Amino acid sequence: MAMAPHDIETLIKQAFPDAIVVIEDLAGDGDHYRATITSEVFRGQSRIQQHKLVYEALGGRMGGELHALALRTCAPAA
Repeated sequence: MAMAPHDIETLIKQAFPDAIVVIEDLAGDGDHYRATITSEVFRGQSRIQQHKLVYEALGGRMGGELHALALRTCAPAA
């Protein structure tokens, strides 16, 4: 069963309360999303570290409930 965009956003915001999260359904099928996440937590982290933090926030749902998620992560502009 696919995850709703709101559920994805909720999990991310639980891990990163300051985050600005935008979820887009890329294929219109409720299975392929892009998440754009801006959080201070990402400052000074490599892109790989940032994405790892997001995957951890999703609690192992990637590949199961959440089929495909493209990530765009960044720290807020200074």
